Amino acid sequence: MFTGIVAAVGKITELQALAEGKRLTIAAGGLDMSDVALGDSIACNGVCLTVVEFGPDHFKVDVSRESLDCTAGLDGPNELNLEKALRLADRLGGHLVTGHVDGVGEVVRFEPVGESHELLIRAPAPLARYIARKGSIAVNGVSLTTNRVDGPDFSINLIPHTVEVTTLRHLRPGSRVNLEVDVIARYVERMQSADTDPRLKV
Repeated sequence: MFTGIVAAVGKITELQALAEGKRLTIAAGGLDMSDVALGDSIACNGVCLTVVEFGPDHFKVDVSRESLDCTAGLDGPNELNLEKALRLADRLGGHLVTGHVDGVGEVVRFEPVGESHELLIRAPAPLARYIARKGSIAVNGVSLTTNRVDGPDFSINLIPHTVEVTTLRHLRPGSRVNLEVDVIARYVERMQSADTDPRLKV
């Protein structure tokens, strides 16, 4: 589990082809690697990946072909938002994020509004039902709060700090972003379906 509070911005420095997928070498940027071990989970642009090799300033992860096909930003020398897995004693500064991307959205608008930026994203239609005004959503691994929702489109107000310390500053209209909806919304839907699905009756 993660919080969606980005710890550092890293960069993919090498892509090695595997039989089914790629092995990425990621420069850790300012991420503290002192307590990282083999098998640890690190969220890379919101995608939970397993450390297979590491050094004091980098780590390597294997990404399956399926993951590459259904996410954005892991297929080239891109900057990545990085976050190590949550400890039970850590503060939950954002919201509970699993690192399992639900879909890829498209940036419709990204422009300054006063001191902040407005980010308008179009989500895949099947995800729109889980996105609510003033609800939580992870965009490229960043925990954010929606301001407005209109069908599959939702807008977010980004404060200057978020723009400065994450890769969201590079977004442009047409950019593809990894989206993870609030896990609570999925459980609520599942509980509601239990009332109408006879197979789930006790």
